[in-house]
Amino acid sequence: MSDTHQHSIRFVRESMLPQQEPPATERGVIKWMRENMFSSIPNGILTLVALYAIYAILSGLLPWLLNGIWDAPSIRACREILDGQTGGCFAVLTERWNQLLFGFKYPTHLYWRPTVAFILLFVAIAPVLFYNTFPRQMLIFTALYPFVAYWLIWGGSILVPIFALVGFGVGYIVYSKYVAQSFAMGFFGGIAGALVTWWLTGMIPVEGVLAMEAVPSRDMGGFMLNLILGTVCVSLSIPFGIALALGRQSDMPFIKWICVVFIEFIRGVPLITLLFVASVVLAYFLPPGTNFDLILRVIIMITMFASAYIAEVIRGGLAALPKGQYEAADSLGLDYAQSMRLIILPQALKISIPGIVNVAVGLFKDTTLVSVISMFDLVGMIRGPILASTEWNGVYWELLGFASFLFFITCYGISQYSQWLERQLNTDHR
Repeated sequence: MSDTHQHSIRFVRESMLPQQEPPATERGVIKWMRENMFSSIPNGILTLVALYAIYAILSGLLPWLLNGIWDAPSIRACREILDGQTGGCFAVLTERWNQLLFGFKYPTHLYWRPTVAFILLFVAIAPVLFYNTFPRQMLIFTALYPFVAYWLIWGGSILVPIFALVGFGVGYIVYSKYVAQSFAMGFFGGIAGALVTWWLTGMIPVEGVLAMEAVPSRDMGGFMLNLILGTVCVSLSIPFGIALALGRQSDMPFIKWICVVFIEFIRGVPLITLLFVASVVLAYFLPPGTNFDLILRVIIMITMFASAYIAEVIRGGLAALPKGQYEAADSLGLDYAQSMRLIILPQALKISIPGIVNVAVGLFKDTTLVSVISMFDLVGMIRGPILASTEWNGVYWELLGFASFLFFITCYGISQYSQWLERQLNTDHR
């Protein structure tokens, strides 16, 4: 009996043994490499091939970067300094940085004006992009920024942007007054009010009134021109795209077919064709002696092009919403404008963020097409004045790599913000 009782009692440990480290193959870098790079024989082969490709690229690229020449007056001087060694002639960037960024005609002593406008751009878009971080009062400066930036970059009398602001103000007042009766009446009434205001103020002489040195549009160039076209056209194409998407789904046949014809026609025409129309053909339809700014013509055409694509992206977002959302808005007694502003569009735009960003990134890169109509943007400066000069004829990779770097930084920033915004708006439970 005692033996049976002794064998039925289990052993109880009174002290814990010290913890042992996991095996070397189950921790640290070795574990990560085994799971991610050599988890199977095919993955291991692909890893080795990729490592060899990276080695081959870096073995040729690093000497070119590390032995680069940053101080030389010409490509011939670079080659003399290198003396047969491998290295890039980056001196073209230090010698021609002002032309790459501002063009070759923008006055040197006025570089501070587009630089200040570029810095103020981040201040203006901050309350829009990060709406929960900055105070809403900053939106006042956001609304004023386009007019301030125009005055800084183009110069001239300050009354020109003020009159433009007054026109938008009158258009908004008219829209607010008539939108309760009809969205279409408020929308087109606001446009008519703004146009009439601009026509009346255009007859007021403004020369010399608080004027800065004027810079004509033909003197704009470099990456500054790409930023102007990209920022303005993306900012304008989103509201126009929303209006076109809503117009295409309208119950009024006239408005619906105008939007359908516009969208299908613009989407069926290459952007470069529209740019040639803006540069050459449009002048034949204007009265003799009319001076229609080339940058304004290009902005109109690029905005029309992007608006058509954004309209289809937003229409897809509207079609993705269940019918119950529209019925819920009707059950609350909301009119068309209220239901779109408060219920439908916030959800549709949330769905459409990837498509809108895709159009925006493509549009910003497509601004380089203006070089084919003799506008010296960043690519136009590289292909034209810089490579045409005897000092730097033959420098390609350094200039094109610099242009690629600027566009990559901008487009990558837009992409990363869109992903952050999607995470912020992902409030549903999946």
